Amino acid sequence: MRESSFPPGTQELSVEKQKARDLRHSSWWKKKVSSGTCFYCKKTFSPEDLTMDHLIPVSRGGKSEKMNLVPACKECNNKKKYLLPGEWEEYLDRILHS
Repeated sequence: MRESSFPPGTQELSVEKQKARDLRHSSWWKKKVSSGTCFYCKKTFSPEDLTMDHLIPVSRGGKSEKMNLVPACKECNNKKKYLLPGEWEEYLDRILHS
């Protein structure tokens, strides 16, 4: 098995994005968003208003696998961008304690 490159190539990104699109239509994802809770801010939204976020972004080597996908509100997803979980925590810590 080939070790993934960093950053992933265009073909690898396309494959991971397609996997995410497929999972978005699965009963697993529908159940995941049914509570309407954003993984990051814990606020409640309509399930249709939650986006699929990769904890480890695809652009940083993350995969579109169930253990790497969480529901996020658009605001949190847009703010998190390409940050890794530890970097996101540092960001939140900085804005909460500044």
